[in-house]
Amino acid sequence: MRHKIIAGNWKMNNDREETKTLINSLNSLSFPQDLRVMVAPSYIHLSDAVEMVKDSNLEVLAQNMHFLNNGAFTGEVSVKMLKSIDVNKVILGHSERRIYYNENDDSLKEKIKIALENNFEIIFCFGEQLSDRKNGKHFDVIEDQLSVPLFHLQSSNWKNIILAYEPVWAIGTGETATPNQVQEIHSFIRTLITNKYSLALANSISIIYGGSVKSNNSQEIFSKQDVDGGLIGGASLDFKEFVKIIESI
Repeated sequence: MRHKIIAGNWKMNNDREETKTLINSLNSLSFPQDLRVMVAPSYIHLSDAVEMVKDSNLEVLAQNMHFLNNGAFTGEVSVKMLKSIDVNKVILGHSERRIYYNENDDSLKEKIKIALENNFEIIFCFGEQLSDRKNGKHFDVIEDQLSVPLFHLQSSNWKNIILAYEPVWAIGTGETATPNQVQEIHSFIRTLITNKYSLALANSISIIYGGSVKSNNSQEIFSKQDVDGGLIGGASLDFKEFVKIIESI
């Protein structure tokens, strides 16, 4: 079901006390019923976070997970481990994972498979490099990034998928795609899904935007017809700034 969504990806930031302070502050807020607010702390703080949000509308998700339940994979975290602490949502495909850890469409397909088998909800990230956009290849790149990991799924699986368009050239750079550029891509994605599945399915999926979203640009971006919210990085670490973004949708 299509929702308005604001998700904070805290990446490798915030120690335990900083995490608890920020979650406590967010727990004090009341969100509209049609808005979902999520946060993704680091792995070691997920258990604290889940416990802290039990009586609030705030939702917790993991930043990544492996495609196997267990094994000799030093430093990795499995779906089984996440389930054991009541985490059932995960970010997959973030550009930082693709760039620094060589994740690709095939490995992401495996991660999506095990996530769906365990009834996880997925925020799936994708987006082009600056060179792709300058060379006019951004539509082809985005279609490829969606096709292998996702377009083999049954229609019923899509209820667990949230799409997050994040142009790599706009992540942590201070550069932001214009609202019209964001709308153009989001509309293109809905067309792809319509052609592969149906218009009804395409219109039921939440598609959010990430890439240097701040309170001074969020309202204009979120006002676009096919933009259902944002995956927020650095700005989500600042409580006041994050609240302004939440209130702008």
